[in-house]
Amino acid sequence: MARYSFRLPDIGEGIAEAEIVTWHVRVGDRIEEDAQLADMMTDKATVEMESPVSGVIVELAGEVGDMVPIGSTLAVIETDADAEASDTPESGSSAESIDEVTVLEEVAETFEDSVEDSAEAPAAVAEASPPAATPAGGKDDRAVLASPAVRARARDLGVDLSQVQAEGDRIRHADLDAYLRYGAGQGYRAPGASRARADEPIKVIGMRRKIAENMAASKRAIPHFTYVEEMDVTALEAMRADLNANRGNRPKLTMLPFLIVAICRTIPEFPMINARYDDEAGVVTRHGAVHLGMATQTDAGLMVPVIRDAQDKNVWQLASEISRLAEAARTGKAKVDELTGGTLTVTSLGPLGGIATTPVINRPEVAIIGPNKIVERPVFAKNPQGGDDIRRAKLMNLSISCDHRVVDGWDAASFVQALKRLVETPVLLFAD
Repeated sequence: MARYSFRLPDIGEGIAEAEIVTWHVRVGDRIEEDAQLADMMTDKATVEMESPVSGVIVELAGEVGDMVPIGSTLAVIETDADAEASDTPESGSSAESIDEVTVLEEVAETFEDSVEDSAEAPAAVAEASPPAATPAGGKDDRAVLASPAVRARARDLGVDLSQVQAEGDRIRHADLDAYLRYGAGQGYRAPGASRARADEPIKVIGMRRKIAENMAASKRAIPHFTYVEEMDVTALEAMRADLNANRGNRPKLTMLPFLIVAICRTIPEFPMINARYDDEAGVVTRHGAVHLGMATQTDAGLMVPVIRDAQDKNVWQLASEISRLAEAARTGKAKVDELTGGTLTVTSLGPLGGIATTPVINRPEVAIIGPNKIVERPVFAKNPQGGDDIRRAKLMNLSISCDHRVVDGWDAASFVQALKRLVETPVLLFAD
């Protein structure tokens, strides 16, 4: 028998350490060569680590959320080989695994869920439970399979676990939540018991930690200001409906592709909007190409895939790229180069809408644009005779947050006004 020390390889230029996002094994587990060992996170992407040897896991570097320096031991594996084990992976053994970069798919689990995942065997759980009387017409609470955390929570809430129906082989927090949600009239709550849910401490790790760090750095370093303008999108919505009705096999158009076209046509006149600011070097780079970040909500948190060279794409190409990137982000298949290098970001709450937003800039960019909810309201309009007519209009507020170190308020307002002209007269979007 020999012990093999698997050291964390260099998984990105300039990366000094990586975060443990997921362990696919535990100490004592047997792992086969090329099987998944762990997911390590750097910035906004994870790297799947595969074992270069077969054997039994005897040591792991730390817990989920811990940072591991490049070159340090990630895992120790006891192999069946008689040969002396190497301290570093053989050439090519782990290089292939670090090429498979995916977007982080999971947020941090609660401490209670971690306890649940490592719960003892059912017999041991039942043995550890305090004696309880068998409910009339029910089953013994000690015979119910549940983790200690679930039992403690149920005890605090005054819930008889024998009355809770499990979806699987044992009662989990989700089953208890469902019972609390739908079983309020079934007399499960003990007299005088608190109606508040138990506190659930959540460890901030993985994608949620990166989001927290990036947002804090952005608000701490960038003096934000936000400008909001109302736009009449009645004509644009009519054009969109007409194009969708005759789209054939092409993707369905939302408002976003039209807005992106308008942004790209406006940017050349306002290059300070499409820029990145290296505050350490004191250099602002005004980019010629528009690499547009598209804020996308995923189960793991907010991610920003980038539409490369958006200025060279028409509305149909943009619609396809938006759909592709959003799906890649949500399913964890986006590549590193699809999540980096943006020069300007658009963020929208979609169907949730909102009257106005004050979006946070995606540092080191200097601006972020946020379209808001489209609403129908009556508006006044001049008729040919010079009087006022009242008509039904579709209106949308558009927000822009800018870095005041780089963008002046007048420039931001002028940019939005130029954008408004294109949006309210959509034929100009397709004019040379």
